Amino acid sequence: MEPARTEERDVPKGRRRFLKWTLGALGALNGLLLGVPFVKNLFTSPPAEKNPFEKVTDLQNLPVGQPMDLHFDVREKKAYYHEVVEHRVWVIKHPEGVTTFSPICPHMGCYYKWDPKTGHFECPCHGSVYAKDGRVLAGPAPRPLDTMPHKVENHTLLVEWVRYKVGISKKVPV
Repeated sequence: MEPARTEERDVPKGRRRFLKWTLGALGALNGLLLGVPFVKNLFTSPPAEKNPFEKVTDLQNLPVGQPMDLHFDVREKKAYYHEVVEHRVWVIKHPEGVTTFSPICPHMGCYYKWDPKTGHFECPCHGSVYAKDGRVLAGPAPRPLDTMPHKVENHTLLVEWVRYKVGISKKVPV
């Protein structure tokens, strides 16, 4: 006697064909969507370099010889993420020009302040004291206050925000 044959289940060919076409179309669409940025980069030139200098203030608004703690916004772009970051800078207007200091103490990275009573910049974290020209007068600071790159155009102060390494004797950008 022959063993009884089990009938194979026939999957309808129409349904199998539909699934193959659907998966193939979805795979092609996925490849197309992922490939568009790559192809775009092949045929377009890179964006022009952004001017690193940001407008801070009109110099006519500043008193001569008085340190001013000024705030300005910088639009930062990291890949597809855009963010507006507020930065600070100390500005002293002189008859012959302008001095701009980073607001960050070169010792440990704290924000220092101007004390009008003593006529010095003072760091509240570790007691470093700086003269109006940025020289170290007292404390553990390893170097003078860091000056910021700046330029003046049409009586407008423009500053390039640069963060420097702290705790070392040389002024080195991060």
